[in-house]
Amino acid sequence: MGSSKRVSYWTVDEVFDWVRKQYLCEQTTLQEAVLTHAISGRALLRMGKHQLERLGIEPEWHGEILQDLLLLRVQEELENLNDIYSECFSS
Repeated sequence: MGSSKRVSYWTVDEVFDWVRKQYLCEQTTLQEAVLTHAISGRALLRMGKHQLERLGIEPEWHGEILQDLLLLRVQEELENLNDIYSECFSS
């Protein structure tokens, strides 16, 4: 996924592509869940352990997926802070 588009603006197809590339077809349950439940980037950023359980993701995957989601959240927050900085200090 290119860094030009914020995760919170990802479409369902872009989330699906990220999951497919991130887990190299090892996580078909998550791929199916993205399509079945129309998980957008905004929804992806809000996912936690409870949502993974409800989607039927195997517990052995939770740690890795949650870590990857945390990295996406940090990326999103850094972009938000960059926007705030730009607004405050642009001439």
